[in-house]
Amino acid sequence: MTTDKKTQLENLTLLGNQATIYPTEYSPAILETFKNAHPEREYFVNFHCPEFTTLCPLTNQPDFATIYISYVPTIEMVESKSLKLYLFSFRNHGSFHEDCVNIILNDLVTLMDPLYLEVRGEFTPRGGISIHPYANYGKAGTRWEAVAQSRLENFQF
Repeated sequence: MTTDKKTQLENLTLLGNQATIYPTEYSPAILETFKNAHPEREYFVNFHCPEFTTLCPLTNQPDFATIYISYVPTIEMVESKSLKLYLFSFRNHGSFHEDCVNIILNDLVTLMDPLYLEVRGEFTPRGGISIHPYANYGKAGTRWEAVAQSRLENFQF
């Protein structure tokens, strides 16, 4: 079953908007969704954000990372421009690396109710050490709950 274009685009306000305002504070409300045109099929959607920035919550020094997001959608899917602006909203937000990854995961699970979602951060070294947090989610009562548990138990970079 495919969804017609009008239905997919009806709730999107950011895509194609030439007057985009970039958020200056953490803003999960900016996230938008559209309907999955293929809800009968399980498939992965992957995002790669090589220019993620946030602030150290103590020193306010910038932290840089590549963020990887992968999910198996149900009905709702995240619109990529809204995701870009959402990730941009961390620019002035002070959080530890591990917290950022978990916040992103929680916000996207709340937004989309996916079958499966994982977020991985590869933060560049500061003080001679890099941090690579990983968090995932599998929808309870589905086979993806076991996939998430197995993936976490067997996680490798």
